[in-house]
Amino acid sequence: MSQNQYKLVECPRDAMQGLHNFVSTELKSEYLNLLLQVGFDTLDFGSFVSPKAIPQMADTAEVLANLDLSYTSTKLLAIVANLRGVEAAVEHEQINYLGFPFSISETFQQRNTNSSISQSLSTVEDMLSLCDKNNKTAVVYLSMGFGNPFGDEWNYEIVEQWADVLVGKGVKILSLADTVGVSTPEKIENILPKLISRFSRTEIGIHLHSTPLDRFEKIEAAYKTGVKRIDSALKGFGGCPMAADDLTGNIATEDLISFLNSKGENLGLNMDKWNEAMILSGRIFG
Repeated sequence: MSQNQYKLVECPRDAMQGLHNFVSTELKSEYLNLLLQVGFDTLDFGSFVSPKAIPQMADTAEVLANLDLSYTSTKLLAIVANLRGVEAAVEHEQINYLGFPFSISETFQQRNTNSSISQSLSTVEDMLSLCDKNNKTAVVYLSMGFGNPFGDEWNYEIVEQWADVLVGKGVKILSLADTVGVSTPEKIENILPKLISRFSRTEIGIHLHSTPLDRFEKIEAAYKTGVKRIDSALKGFGGCPMAADDLTGNIATEDLISFLNSKGENLGLNMDKWNEAMILSGRIFG
């Protein structure tokens, strides 16, 4: 397997966004600059969203200005939640990817982006157009992709139907997101191969949330499906503050690295810089 076959996406933005105490711009920048030297394919570094909704990300533009991209091949991804965010993000040449959380739960779409599913589909269309004009690539997260706690209908067919709609609109990267940690190995092994097979010209990824108890079984299930774009966060921090009061953290990057190394995969990561980032994370997350 080639070194670059896996596209590991490190998600410090997801990890930090729910923190109550504001992390200084300087400390965020120091942390992100370390992560940029590790060798991940993509760094989900910040978001252009309402500072009232996510105060922790209010300084994303300032943080971006502090990032040193001279010695890294890692690409930058910023999350957006509406057209205003899209317009702000495309102005920054350093950003490669714009990520949009498209929920197949109507309740969560309203809760997360203050818009309906149909309105959000229009936002995706506008985002795709602006990305094309500004040399960016859209990443659409199919959020609540494994179920939801709100009682909204969910099944495999609904997931496939919305994936079909989004790919039909021109989405080139689609990531199935488990926003509240309700995925199971069975669900992962059922839905991901279908998406990978059906949408062979689309890059399919996975963004899992979990507890420490079930991380490895979810990682193993994802590995079995052949998915190559995998999101994770250092020490498993994170969770969506719009989804639930009790946040379920991300898949821990160190667990993902350990698992893939045990399978003989050559990830090509700078583990010295990774260990530095692990140590520095204590100043951010406590």
